[in-house]
Amino acid sequence: MIYFRSILFYLGEALSTIPFCLISIVALLFKPTTRSKIIAGWAKFVTWWLRVTCGLTHTTTGMEHIPEEPCVFACAHSSTWETIATQTFLPPLAWVLKKELLNIPVFGLGLRATGPIAIDRNDTKNALDQVIEQGIEKFTENRYVLIFPEGTRSPWGKPGNYKKGAAKLAIAANKPIVPVAHNAGEFWSKDSLWIKPGRIQCIFGPAISVEGKTDTELTREIRQWILSQEF
Repeated sequence: MIYFRSILFYLGEALSTIPFCLISIVALLFKPTTRSKIIAGWAKFVTWWLRVTCGLTHTTTGMEHIPEEPCVFACAHSSTWETIATQTFLPPLAWVLKKELLNIPVFGLGLRATGPIAIDRNDTKNALDQVIEQGIEKFTENRYVLIFPEGTRSPWGKPGNYKKGAAKLAIAANKPIVPVAHNAGEFWSKDSLWIKPGRIQCIFGPAISVEGKTDTELTREIRQWILSQEF
């Protein structure tokens, strides 16, 4: 049954990208924050469809820690879920992603419309500069920035090395960092196409001030908080 329900989910998700890409083009007429809210409609559909087809839901805890002014979200990355669902319950976002994702037919067009921070991973020397430069630009648009410090999805229970991009951007822009932990990888793993039913827990930690801290210290603090959460 899990196999059938997962296939049904992927089919609906794929077909839904076509009308929402057209909506994304229209959304370009609006300011970035409004555009983000419009395009988040696709994420709301997908999370609803995920619940209907696969029986996978989520709860959020600690959202009172989110500042009223834009900040950096440093989020654990073990699933596809967090790249979609976070758009449904967070303020207007810009997130860091691989530049090559923008070249995916149809879907890439929708991604471009969201105004992400797109970096060239092959240009490792300038990747951090790209994050900082584009991240500060997103803050001027009154958008929050979501970064996955691990860079790529890690197997559930085996977190990857945390990179310093989130810390460096926060220091450069003098913005707090809100760490985000979740157990999405337990149900929707990077190592399997099949999606298990259940309830994902997404937890937001207290905002971390950058005052008087180095990027190394901040990155260590982010990682320690995320890994200290129990599910």
